[in-house]
Amino acid sequence: MNYSDWNIPPEGPEIPAALTQAGYTPLLAALLCRRGIRTPEEAERFLHGGPELLGDPMLLQDMDKAASRVRRAIEQRETVAVFGDYDVDGITSACLVTSWLRSKGLECEPYIPDRMEEGYGLNLAAMDTIKSRGASLIITVDCGITAAQEAEYAASLGMDMVVTDHHECGACPLPNAVAVVDPKRPDSRYPNADLAGVGVAFKLLCAVEGDAAGVLEQYADLIATGTVADVMPLTGENRYIVRLGLEMLNHSARPGIRALLSESGALGKRVSASTVGFTLAPRLNAAGRLGHADVAARLLLTTDVDEAARLAAELCRLNRERQEIEHGIYEEARELLSAERPTEPIVLAAEGWHQGVIGIAASKLAEEFSLPAIMICLDGESGKGSCRSCGGFNLFDALSACSQWLEGFGGHALAAGLSIKREHVDDFRAALAEYYHSVPPAEAPSLVCDLRVDDPALLSMACVESLEELEPYGNGNPRPTLCIVDAQLDKVTPIGGGRHLKLRLEKGGVFFDCVMFSRREEELGAREGDRVDAAFYPQINEYHGHRSVQLLMTELRQTDTMPLCLDILADRLPDPWAGSDLCPDRSDFVSVWRWLERRGGSAGGEVADIAGWRPGGMHPAKLLICLRVMRDLGLVKAERSGNNIRVHICPRQGKADLASHPILIKLRAYRERYRRGR
Repeated sequence: MNYSDWNIPPEGPEIPAALTQAGYTPLLAALLCRRGIRTPEEAERFLHGGPELLGDPMLLQDMDKAASRVRRAIEQRETVAVFGDYDVDGITSACLVTSWLRSKGLECEPYIPDRMEEGYGLNLAAMDTIKSRGASLIITVDCGITAAQEAEYAASLGMDMVVTDHHECGACPLPNAVAVVDPKRPDSRYPNADLAGVGVAFKLLCAVEGDAAGVLEQYADLIATGTVADVMPLTGENRYIVRLGLEMLNHSARPGIRALLSESGALGKRVSASTVGFTLAPRLNAAGRLGHADVAARLLLTTDVDEAARLAAELCRLNRERQEIEHGIYEEARELLSAERPTEPIVLAAEGWHQGVIGIAASKLAEEFSLPAIMICLDGESGKGSCRSCGGFNLFDALSACSQWLEGFGGHALAAGLSIKREHVDDFRAALAEYYHSVPPAEAPSLVCDLRVDDPALLSMACVESLEELEPYGNGNPRPTLCIVDAQLDKVTPIGGGRHLKLRLEKGGVFFDCVMFSRREEELGAREGDRVDAAFYPQINEYHGHRSVQLLMTELRQTDTMPLCLDILADRLPDPWAGSDLCPDRSDFVSVWRWLERRGGSAGGEVADIAGWRPGGMHPAKLLICLRVMRDLGLVKAERSGNNIRVHICPRQGKADLASHPILIKLRAYRERYRRGR
């Protein structure tokens, strides 16, 4: 990600005494404060909130009707079909409801549509298939909110339908079903509109059972997996559900998940939301992307260990195949773009692209160019597209505005799908560009740093370990980004065949080991010895039984030393840690004196030129400290007029006592404090 700017707090963090007195580490207390949490009670609710965070399922419109119909199906031993989606949210939703209904003694099979043959959502042919299997009730999960035609057709076949979904309703009329449960209904009273599809399905089970704790005890792992994979905000009840689910995943007895963790090399390691998002979800998604969503569903439903191992191996093979296809499509898409960098939404269309994979390639293009990206797979006179947004641009609104050129569309503000006639692609591209330029431009992305580290004690082992309490990280509760300003880039070592970097930073005599993924040395923008600002997330690295703090780098840039120089010109000393790095010794004063002598006894220029004053490679702020001390001792005369500054050597009048100057005494104390490791 290319950031237009860095948003760094001007000072070190506020650390509420109430939180540290309650036992929270200074780092955790500071980050909680940044989230608006200042009291132990607020912290406890956010970090360890319990079942009181769960919303009442009966607040969802039509939930009473849905629960009543499902109870009747259980009582009368009806055959029920669960119609899901081919992404992780849809698959986990279908497996959740299917497994639960089977536990009630019902005949139940999940129906996951084929991505390539059927596409997203319900279809009339699927209704015929489900009827032929003897179903009298269809429960939709993670889909169905726009299935008005399919609901009518199902009714004509003698099947009832209960819709559970979490997608936007749009302008379409609600299906004429027994019940339509969706927290995004315009008339919804439910307090959390950010439930995943699997979250809405969970609410249905809670309404029927009347026991949320019992449902979570059995299925929290599935609900958490779908919630994280669908990038739902991890706040409130979502956070509570995912926290319970991660605990279950770390002790998973579900054969399918255990086998997938093993096959992907994650078994035995701590399972976090990142593990779900970057290890489990891509493999489960790969099945649906390549038209084999049934493999993922069978994996999550099986109770046979051997079958689980076989299915997990198949999913990992499909994921590798998906990666190869994705790379080829992305490279072809880059070739289709003009040599000039695009300035409006990217809309590309081609024959032969794999419908299940183009969304990932669109995401890469959106990130690379900071523009919305739409990739359309053409087949004859029709095309299906995957859309990804960037920078706060609302895709759903944009597609609505351009809908005259579309056969259909659906999705969210950040991601959507569409169908289109080949002949309308150019008109759609032009209409989308016009709409894009008509809405207020989104602000260029900036790197927001949650906390400026002004004391290395904040990065102690205990402080970094305490960050686990903030997890699970995800949408709505992002992993915090910390920043060290004006450190020295001490060492750069390429690793992983040059694709990644191992770095070492130094500030005030304190060294930090860092790792930066997907960044080559020539792309770093800094060299060994440079002063840099580093944005990172601190973590505990374990290697051969040794545990140490490691900084996982987000971004790195060369330091703008001017703000610090201006502070010193205004007689303001830096904070203790920065000051410890700027404490001059006698050799520094000698270097400054000789530098002035070489310049004819004086130096001057605009204040903005100070950053270039580096005698012997000295930090310009350290140079200014030397000049200030020398001025106070009568060794130099410093004059400032407006935006200009000039320094002259004064005639010598005996030996100057540098060591006793108050500034040097203070800076030496700072230096000793941090070099002792405090």
